[in-house]
Amino acid sequence: MLAACLLQACGSAKVPRNSTHPTSDNTVNFYMWADEIAADTLPSFEKLTGIKVNVSYFDSPEMLESHMLTGSSGFDVVMPSDAFIQRHLRSGAYVALDKTKLPNLTHLDPALMARVANSDPGNAHAVIYDWGTMGIGYNKAMVSKLLPGVALDSWNLIFDPALASKLQGCGINFIDDPVAVVRLALILMGRSPNDPRPQDLADAEQVMARIRPFIRNIDTSSQIQALANGDLCVVVAYNGNVVQARKRAADAKNGIAIEYLIPNEGSLLWFDLLTIPKDAPHPDNAYRLINYLMDPAVNANISNYTGFANANKDAIPLLNPAIVADSAVYPTADQEQRLAIQSELTPDQTRAITRLWQKFKTGQ
Repeated sequence: MLAACLLQACGSAKVPRNSTHPTSDNTVNFYMWADEIAADTLPSFEKLTGIKVNVSYFDSPEMLESHMLTGSSGFDVVMPSDAFIQRHLRSGAYVALDKTKLPNLTHLDPALMARVANSDPGNAHAVIYDWGTMGIGYNKAMVSKLLPGVALDSWNLIFDPALASKLQGCGINFIDDPVAVVRLALILMGRSPNDPRPQDLADAEQVMARIRPFIRNIDTSSQIQALANGDLCVVVAYNGNVVQARKRAADAKNGIAIEYLIPNEGSLLWFDLLTIPKDAPHPDNAYRLINYLMDPAVNANISNYTGFANANKDAIPLLNPAIVADSAVYPTADQEQRLAIQSELTPDQTRAITRLWQKFKTGQ
């Protein structure tokens, strides 16, 4: 689940904001996406090593970036995405990894690491924590009732005003991820998600503006529970959020069936990475935490709990077979052909998307 309370970094250069633990040489400060770790992972690390983990959470890539580009975050391990890491690297935000301190690197899938190397040449600064896709999660009964006879296989399910207007009563939610959502609109229009022209972004803005009146909220942190409870019927989401909502609904035995869709037009791959900030106060402990998280048994336990795919080839035999067979977690070969790897946008493109998103989010 996404954390009920997000802990962030504050004015102190050495400890995360709202941290309840004093800083010491026997701690490690971890800044990560919420809901991407098993309940027992960090307690087990603490018991094994005696190192106390101070964990803080973010719910958008921009929250992390604001800390990384200003420096003095006080964090030892952070979790950037592949779509943003090039800009972070140019600012000198992360150390080049001493891979002799990461023996568990040998367990990672070379093919997946090669994809990330497009953003982090030589995988010099980051290792893959987990990965996945973006798509649509939906309440099958609600959507089928409101859209009888409509094929549920396209981004038009939420980007077509005629369809979105029929779903507004049961609740449409978007993740708060400006770059990703704009790229999805571009994919629907058949435009490049990685190198949009000014006109492409203007057209995407129009597509998004037409559906804005029908969107209940734009909020990553609430969508898992709301979808599981039946308070939302459609979400634009990371696949793991939908998998977790589906599991929650099943555990609650509330009769809600949740499906995940990678639309026919295509979608995006994402990778969440582990890096060490250049001014990390406890770098040795950071290496120990990262290496621990790459242990096959630990990695498999995380995936079994969260429903997010991992890049650990030696963890696959330890996964729940249902997870390995679930295309919402590990996409099929056909789906993979329709997934775009995200690359860095230009500063002009980024500024245009930021302006576009503010209008979209506020409904202006």
